[in-house]
Amino acid sequence: MSDETGSHTDVPENLPSAQDGHHGDTIARTDPFADPGLPPHEHRRQDIDEKAARHSERVVAGLFTLSMLGTIAFIACFVIFPVDKIVYIFPFGHVSALNFSLGLTLAVALFSIGAGAVHWARTLMADEEVADDRHRIDADDELRENVRQQWITGAKESGFGRRKLIRNTMMGALTMVPLAGLVILRDLGPLPEKKLDHTMWAKGKQLINTNTNQPLRPEDVLVGSLTFAQPDGLEESQDDFQEQLAKAALMIIRLKPDDIKDKRELDWSHQGIVAFSKICTHVGCPISLYEQQTHHVLCPCHQSTFDLSDGARVLFGPAGHPLPQLRISVNSEGNLIALGDFEEPVGPAFWERS
Repeated sequence: MSDETGSHTDVPENLPSAQDGHHGDTIARTDPFADPGLPPHEHRRQDIDEKAARHSERVVAGLFTLSMLGTIAFIACFVIFPVDKIVYIFPFGHVSALNFSLGLTLAVALFSIGAGAVHWARTLMADEEVADDRHRIDADDELRENVRQQWITGAKESGFGRRKLIRNTMMGALTMVPLAGLVILRDLGPLPEKKLDHTMWAKGKQLINTNTNQPLRPEDVLVGSLTFAQPDGLEESQDDFQEQLAKAALMIIRLKPDDIKDKRELDWSHQGIVAFSKICTHVGCPISLYEQQTHHVLCPCHQSTFDLSDGARVLFGPAGHPLPQLRISVNSEGNLIALGDFEEPVGPAFWERS
């Protein structure tokens, strides 16, 4: 190249010409390790078309609404399906209706929240990329203020305050999903209601020998003997047989009236025959070890010891309360009967906190 004076100017061969086009290509030619910068921002359809933006808003709100319906269906399935119902579902085969329905509805509830949040972020939230320098971990006041402003800007650009349909359905979905966890707590066991406060014993119920399945008579119980009894009408064919027996199981011991130290125990007995719950007041183990000379019974689980001649009070061990006593008498046929239920719940002393 020559200028007007006729002198020549050398041009480096590696400089781009005017036809090279992009600035990035220029940088790459001069410095292959330089930062090429961000590509030009491409607007989404929702950024330039409000109709498309409203459509995306309805899709997001619909997903959040579907999540709420999934949570409601989860609770409904928990109530409707019994735990032992088995159904055939292809291709899984025979499965528990309760487990399958709970898993399906909870998956719908959680997936819909995630899908709604992703669609919201990809179509409606600001998506312009920015570059920032790495900063120190210990931020100064200027950086903190910058982060705060970025948070405010991001919240504004997300449309959370402006798009009420998305905001309301999202809050509804996020509020309802934890209800599924609370409902699952119901599956820890049946609600006790008043079932633990009462047994099958009632006024006039005959004492049935658990070994012979025959009504007990006073002459059947010898001094120093230990006999186990259950209420009349309790049959092994009953669905709740074990549950009822676990609460109503009875120990029958005959003592000499002079050996009974507790006045109420004596009043509730019949000719020295006393009836106490067989269920330990510690953790509910069945008691069956009787020491004739001392009138003590021992729980085999944790060695709680009770004195049957003194209101079944605790002598040793972790049990916190005496064994409940059942008031007994005889009917016109000469059979031992109960005069009511236990005055306090049998077994572990939950009732002192109720």
